[in-house]
Amino acid sequence: MNTSIFKAYDIRGIYPTEVNEEIAALIGRACAHMFDKGEIILAHDIRHGSTELMNILEQSISSEAQKLGKAISTRIIGLSTTPMFYFLVNNYKASGGCMVTASHNPKEYNGIKVVHQGAVMVPGTEVLQTIKKLS
Repeated sequence: MNTSIFKAYDIRGIYPTEVNEEIAALIGRACAHMFDKGEIILAHDIRHGSTELMNILEQSISSEAQKLGKAISTRIIGLSTTPMFYFLVNNYKASGGCMVTASHNPKEYNGIKVVHQGAVMVPGTEVLQTIKKLS
């Protein structure tokens, strides 16, 4: 795992060599540990691989939450813009969310933005610390 993909504001790198299904599964698992209960909103942009990465996040979050006995559910929004994702996290009063996007980066990139309740950004470095604790 290339730890340099875990940035101050998100997780992003070249898809599928740096950001891929394996990384998405690790991030999903970490999210199940970072959120105690409630709903997690999942969305993606139109980039290549975004739908697949979102689906892996959903599976990983759900599976890990079940193992932990946590009352965490996921709500798949699907294709969305990042501002709409933030709005929906707030609108549904979700515990948090994950948006699969690489924002303004070139098309060969992809990534994941993780937010807490209120669409408050979770640093990618914090996600990495959680992943390391679980290893």
